[in-house]
Amino acid sequence: MTLTRSQTSELLERFGLAPRRSLGQNFVVEPETVRRIATLAAVSSDDYVVEIGAGLGALTMALAETGANVTAVEIDAGLLAVLRENTARCHNVRVVQEDAMQLDWKQLLAASPHWTVVANLPYNVATPLVADLLDDVPQVQRLLVMVQKEVAQRFVAQPDSEAFGAVSVKVGYWATARIVGEVSAAVFLPRPRVASSLVEITRRASPVVPAPFAEMFTLVRRGFATRRKMLRRALDGVVVAADFEVSGVDPQARAEQLSLDDWSRLTLAVISRSGRVS
Repeated sequence: MTLTRSQTSELLERFGLAPRRSLGQNFVVEPETVRRIATLAAVSSDDYVVEIGAGLGALTMALAETGANVTAVEIDAGLLAVLRENTARCHNVRVVQEDAMQLDWKQLLAASPHWTVVANLPYNVATPLVADLLDDVPQVQRLLVMVQKEVAQRFVAQPDSEAFGAVSVKVGYWATARIVGEVSAAVFLPRPRVASSLVEITRRASPVVPAPFAEMFTLVRRGFATRRKMLRRALDGVVVAADFEVSGVDPQARAEQLSLDDWSRLTLAVISRSGRVS
């Protein structure tokens, strides 16, 4: 079961609700899109799923039909009554009222060491939420998220491209990422002004490069803060000429030109010389 456009409108009217722009609420009202997401999630009865921003429960119900154990997180108190009504017969759904940006993830995910996140993410929280999950929540082994197309492109971007930035480096450090589908604005209520993409992010067993996370991302953030500057200027005071020479990184390159391996070698050179990155 899932929700059509007319059913969604009827539910909102019956409960006296309207999509809240402040929470980035755009409900998917095309059943085929919801079913496609549930299929791409590739989960079954042995799996544990967190859905962030469950809304009225259209995707929640589709995920429940796979047999997976679904935890549906929703911040909006107004939507909870609808969500609980729509999932009342789904014995494998747990509804939690929380702000995903403030969650106690360790407590929420206590039932299993391996979880999949599936979500239609509000555009304003997509990047920080995905970054935080990769950094701090190792129980999340895989994500299938629908995000603004430009955000999706940043998640999967490679060096020497306009979309490549600090979050691209972070995703690549922890995981592999690929765009697995495009989603038309026409399937949403209300209709957003931007296109969306589905991104699959799969955590690596271990980081792809040897540089420690905190030290490497100190350099990455600083480098991309002034991405139009050459690295010798952007990293001045932290990286010296000898570090560039030892690492084989061109001091005249710009941040978006460096690969993960480049960032790693530069970080290790700084640590080897000074003992830390600050």
